Amino acid sequence: MEESYKKGSLSLLGSIALGTGVMIGAGIFALLGQVAELSGTWFPYIFVLGALISAFSAYSYIKVSNTYPSAGGIAMILKKAYGKSTITASASLLMALSMVINESLVARTFGSYTLQLFEVENKELWIPILGVALLVSAFLINISGNKLIGKSSQFMSFIKIIGILIFAIGALWAVGFSLEGLIPKAIKNTDYSATSYIGALALSILAYKGFTTITNSGGEITEPQKNVGLSIIISLLICTVVYFLVAFAVNSSLTISEIIQAKDYSLAEAARPAFGDFGLHFTVAIAIIATISGVIASIFAVSRMTAMLTDMELIPHSHLGMSGRIQKHMLVYVVFIAIILTIFFDLSRIASIGAIFYMVMDIIIHWGVYKYLRKEVKANGTIVLTAMVLDFIVLAAFLWIKASSDLLVLIVSASVMLIVFAGEKWFLSRADKSTQK
Repeated sequence: MEESYKKGSLSLLGSIALGTGVMIGAGIFALLGQVAELSGTWFPYIFVLGALISAFSAYSYIKVSNTYPSAGGIAMILKKAYGKSTITASASLLMALSMVINESLVARTFGSYTLQLFEVENKELWIPILGVALLVSAFLINISGNKLIGKSSQFMSFIKIIGILIFAIGALWAVGFSLEGLIPKAIKNTDYSATSYIGALALSILAYKGFTTITNSGGEITEPQKNVGLSIIISLLICTVVYFLVAFAVNSSLTISEIIQAKDYSLAEAARPAFGDFGLHFTVAIAIIATISGVIASIFAVSRMTAMLTDMELIPHSHLGMSGRIQKHMLVYVVFIAIILTIFFDLSRIASIGAIFYMVMDIIIHWGVYKYLRKEVKANGTIVLTAMVLDFIVLAAFLWIKASSDLLVLIVSASVMLIVFAGEKWFLSRADKSTQK
């Protein structure tokens, strides 16, 4: 696998483009409506709070990466903290699964936005069909080699950010740059609980988790001790500004009931009153660019991460008769799982499962850094504990919401985590026995 990682091959600008590209690929298009549904007119500020919590979380990743820059990223952090253990393997696999879930989230978002250009019946059938078509296309691009991916990522990130900013500024201009969208308003017949607001925070955090992609590329970034942390901070700042401006624009253009009604394609809906068909087509085009590039980059990243976990002997691997490198085998498995999720789960459920997996993994990271690594990496224990407590509060509130509104999400999440932890314990104990023979 080491031939896939070239030390110093990723510039500061390139790593920032990588982080923002993955974050903006799904966050604002897929999650804005979901966050608004749980928090009402407060949702622009929920994205700001989500950025603040993500910044606390990023601290642990930055401190370890500064000391041990590695292409192993999250798996390396976990192994440094917990050794070659069930916790390391399981938490790494949960991160990989959350990335696969993110791909299906983006794939369905691609379907939802693309269908805004056509008058078709039975959209619920066509959304997964288009999502699967995107995943298959991204698989074919990845299997052909990563030169195209590397060359296009910076350009695509730039196009996405500029396009989304044009949408936000244009939508605000259409309402006369009114500050009305900045002022949260009470909504008739609706009473949002504190739990609901915190649940919205869980989904907003999912919109920022792409910063971990930078951690996973630590060994490739030039001057990693300085640039890994800088890349993460700048990426989070860019995304916070973009998310807030877009949320502000949508909040100014649509009522909350309209946003919820069109929650899977809320940006396209917000473009209609301001710009008519042109605005709709422009927004959908940006969404298509963002989702396509996001899926291509994410599939590459997760296939590489799972290949490294195989090299570290943390997860089992079967060639199933396939030839070539392990990473190409992982592409097949990753895309297959993403396709299954795209077919059988809607956006809300996909986002919820992804948020649960990511936050469980994040809590495990923070505890490992606090208990085992904080002196070694010179981390401030108070900041690390604060990040862990914030994660725990947000996760607990989100689980409470899902327990009362969509129990299937909890059943699926708990079942998969149980299978992952039990499976990894069995695999590692079996591997230890074979080594001792």
